[in-house]
Parts: sequence; C-alpha cells; structure tokens
Amino acid sequence: MTRIALGVEYFGQPFHGWQSQAGGGTVQDALEAALAAIAGEPVAALCAGRTDAGVHAIQQVVHFDTGARRPLTAWVRGVNSHLPEGVAVRWAQEVDATFHARFSAQARRYRYLLLNRAQRPGLWQGRVGWLHVPLDLKSMQDAAHRLLGEHDFSAFRAAQCQAKSPVKLMHEASVTRRGDLFIFDFMASAFLHHMVRNLVGALVYVGKAAQSPDWFDELLRQRDRSLAAPTFAADGLYFRGPVYPECWNIPEPLDDLVDLGES
Repeated sequence: MTRIALGVEYFGQPFHGWQSQAGGGTVQDALEAALAAIAGEPVAALCAGRTDAGVHAIQQVVHFDTGARRPLTAWVRGVNSHLPEGVAVRWAQEVDATFHARFSAQARRYRYLLLNRAQRPGLWQGRVGWLHVPLDLKSMQDAAHRLLGEHDFSAFRAAQCQAKSPVKLMHEASVTRRGDLFIFDFMASAFLHHMVRNLVGALVYVGKAAQSPDWFDELLRQRDRSLAAPTFAADGLYFRGPVYPECWNIPEPLDDLVDLGES
C-alpha cells in the first residue's frame, strides 16, 4: 500500500461540511468518489481538520492509502476531472506510512473575512461575513491579544463539541483591516467546534462597543458559553491549513486571501 497526501481547496457553500454523511453532499463524499474513480478501488480519505457546512478551505490536507500505482499527476488532474465545481486538488505527494493528516499536525490555522460596510455583499456573497455597523479596529486587536497562550476556551465552545478538553494553546490571534474588509487570523494547537466563529462573534461585540476588551478576560475566566456572543455566520470562515514539522515536507498553502477585496 502507498500513502498519498493531498492539498485540497474548496468553496464550502454548496457542501454539507467535510465529513461524510449518509445522504452525501459533503466534500469527503465527493473527494472519495473521485479518488475511487482513479484508483479503481474504494478509498478512505482522512483530513487534517473537519469543516462545517458553508466553511471554505484554502488548504485542507488529506491522506489516503491505496494499492493502485498511479503517477502523482493522476491524483491531481485525474481526480479533479471527477470532482464537482467548488473543490479541487492542488497538489499530491507520496508520504511515509507513519504520516497522518490529522495527528501529525502541530497546529491549525483559520482566517475569517468580514465585510464591514452599509451594503450587503454582492460579488462576495457566501465568501465573506457581513456587518453594517461600523467596527473599531483597535479595541478588537486589544481583545484578540488576550486570547494568546493556553486557555480554557469553554466560553467559545459549541454545545455539541466532542473534544476531550477545552484547553487549547493559541499561537496567533490578530485582527487587521484592508479597506472595508476586516481579517481575523487564528492559529492554535487545535480548535473546538464553532470556536473561531464564536471568537469572531465576541470580537464583533467589542468592535461595535457592545462590550469592552476586558470582557474577554471575564469570558476566559468564567468559561460559560451563555455569557459570550452568538455564533457568527460561516460564510467568511476559511481553513488555512495545518502546520506540520518540516520533516514531512508538506507544502505551505499555495494561495492567500490577504488581498481579497482590494481593487
């Protein structure tokens, strides 16, 4: 058997999330069907981080085992010819059998794009979140800085989250602005269910002066989801990919969304 790693990008709106479902319609269902068409056998694809319905991926890393011997180009161009619109394999490489897309990752990265203007998005519909109330950048940056380090993130955890522990190490939590676009970047050891969308929702409360940055200290201390802000829309959330030790030689994401929206 050969283990192959893939870098996959997708527009999440047409799909019911990553994880396979009985009724189909997920990214995993589409990818495994395309891989099976090239391999000539059933293929089980395991990902670095499951995404919810409507969430996009700049680089989802996947691995699978197969007895089929194919050139790497077949796992890219061949698989893409069997995939629906909105999902594509960007690269493929053979990896050691001990590599695991999920368990070999040291951290994961997410980005949220929020359009902050009076008019709802047209061209970017489904690709950005939207809020018409003006936001204050400095107060959100102050609040985001308080997330750095190891914390119990129970206040930002969905009720259906199945993670064994709410304690995660946050390596990066930043907010920047490009014109009408606010860019929220997070990197952590791992993320809880809906954690990024809940963090963005709370940061927006601070940005529109409904709460002060000190509120984040209280949320982290009290660990109570009911005290935090509602979950923000999935539209603007992008999985930017996992971080692996250099020994695996996994490519960095081929694209970045920093310049999305600039003209």
